[in-house]
Amino acid sequence: MSTTTAPEIIPTRQSLLNRLKNWDDKTSWKDFFDTYWSLIYGVARKSGLNDSEAQDVVQETIISVARKIPEFTYDPAVCSFKTWLMKMTHWRIIDQFRKKQYQREGKLFRREEAWNESLLEHQPELTGFDLEAVWNEEWEKHLLSAALKKVKHRVDAKQFQMFHLHVVKAMPALKVAERLGVKLPAVYFAKYKVSAEMKAEIRRLKDKLI
Repeated sequence: MSTTTAPEIIPTRQSLLNRLKNWDDKTSWKDFFDTYWSLIYGVARKSGLNDSEAQDVVQETIISVARKIPEFTYDPAVCSFKTWLMKMTHWRIIDQFRKKQYQREGKLFRREEAWNESLLEHQPELTGFDLEAVWNEEWEKHLLSAALKKVKHRVDAKQFQMFHLHVVKAMPALKVAERLGVKLPAVYFAKYKVSAEMKAEIRRLKDKLI
């Protein structure tokens, strides 16, 4: 009996990287964009950029990945794809602050002026900004979101609803039971069962993340 495997929410290491090296593989590039755009956007926003600037960071980061991916060799011992993507995002964020630098204190500077990266330290928006810490925080959110999507389609719909309200939305168990018309033990059982599935899925995704 043949079985089919659902598409991965987060693609595996080598498979996606190999496919991305083919610029004509539009499906894989769409998968890549759908998987990582919110991570890049979230980090850009937390750096102090506005919505439009953060969207530009997403677009320019994807373009940078497309240009550089043929040169990237996957070797976790040297540089993981996660770290490489963070560096790509970092430079595109710097580009946005570079644009801001051309006009400061009421003066307009020529775009040919040499870029002084140390000036980033004086940007009010970047005061205390720890790129790696923010990246890891957004990555964990990204991972949790992906796990939720996978588990949602694998467990009983009513149990997932109870889990989502009680654990994700932090609604008291008694209120969840009253709202959904179930007994209180059912809410606790749903929390236990779906939590176990979530932990297993997160471990699996961490092992497969590129």
